[in-house]
Amino acid sequence: MGPSPANCTGSWSISEESLRRYVFYASENCIQELLSASDSNCVGSVDDGWKVLGIDNGIEISKHRSGSLHTFRSRWLLKSVSPQQFITVANAIDAAKQWDSDLVEARYIKDLEENLSIIRLRFGEKSKPLFRNREFIVYERRETMDDGTLVVAVASLPKEIAAGLHPKQNNAIRGLLLQSGWVVEKLENDSCMVTYIVQLDPAGWLPKCFVNRFNTKLVMIIENLKKQVLACRDNRDA
Repeated sequence: MGPSPANCTGSWSISEESLRRYVFYASENCIQELLSASDSNCVGSVDDGWKVLGIDNGIEISKHRSGSLHTFRSRWLLKSVSPQQFITVANAIDAAKQWDSDLVEARYIKDLEENLSIIRLRFGEKSKPLFRNREFIVYERRETMDDGTLVVAVASLPKEIAAGLHPKQNNAIRGLLLQSGWVVEKLENDSCMVTYIVQLDPAGWLPKCFVNRFNTKLVMIIENLKKQVLACRDNRDA
């Protein structure tokens, strides 16, 4: 049975099985888009549609025009760090605030399967303008491809389903994460190539320059995340 209106506020009541099926099929498309955007055979091609904004401390930041917003892509090589070691840190939701200083709260709302979850992300009043006082209700799906590549696909649930699962707080603006996730490719010598893709509609009015300067925040997040990953690796080897 599909979703049905729950009340006049625009929220839907949906069974857990219907939610699981919806998220599974929606995430299939997201995974394919992430793999396509991270394809090493296409990255750097003049026909791949991505414009390189710059390389900062080994992190390549690119963007791709998608309607009124841009999709951002970052790629970097992590030496002597396996894909699993990286994902373990990147997916540690309790530690997410250590590498994203704007994040106030991150918590699981529901686990649909072992590798499929619903998560709430909340950013506070002191966050940067792009994220100030916004929350996101997203699914997260984690998959290992046949070649050992790890993919984590993340995107917002439709607003009616999200409202049924977790009513919006009065003072919060519910943003929309259109496409996001990690692709971590296994390389020789226990190293990996990490690609992070994100397209964001924070909702509410913001000057376009704030939205399109997301790459600045992206570099900061990745630098913090790299430090966390390398610190965990060093602690393990100590």
